[in-house]
Amino acid sequence: MNNTTLETTADPLPHELAFLGERLAAFNDSDVGASCRKALAVFVRDEHGAIVAGISGYTAWGWLYVQWLWVDEKLRGHRMAGRMLEAAEREAIARDCHGAWIDTFNPKAAKAYERQGYQPFGVLADFPVGRSRIFLQKKLKPD
Repeated sequence: MNNTTLETTADPLPHELAFLGERLAAFNDSDVGASCRKALAVFVRDEHGAIVAGISGYTAWGWLYVQWLWVDEKLRGHRMAGRMLEAAEREAIARDCHGAWIDTFNPKAAKAYERQGYQPFGVLADFPVGRSRIFLQKKLKPD
């Protein structure tokens, strides 16, 4: 421990971040079992093939995590987020997931997720300042 250095950086190298991810995944797998982590994405494309909405996340340990959900302004208010969530949830169920979770600091998005059956389970105040980050979950399979 005497020969170590502590480095703080705003520009980590991709292979260094990959190394951390691999080490943490190996630890977690040995601690609680294999996560079976697998990427999951849903895209909505226009007539030219351009992405106009999408979801990016992953499944692991029986859960779907929706990391990013974006809808182009022209498509908002047309249940596009709900349709994409339904598609992601169907795939998560096919992967034997029992739950899903998502977070947002946009109150309108939180209401849209609640309309899809997601329930708040946690709030982080002032993230960002003046807003709250809301964490929501949904059961995908009956007990």
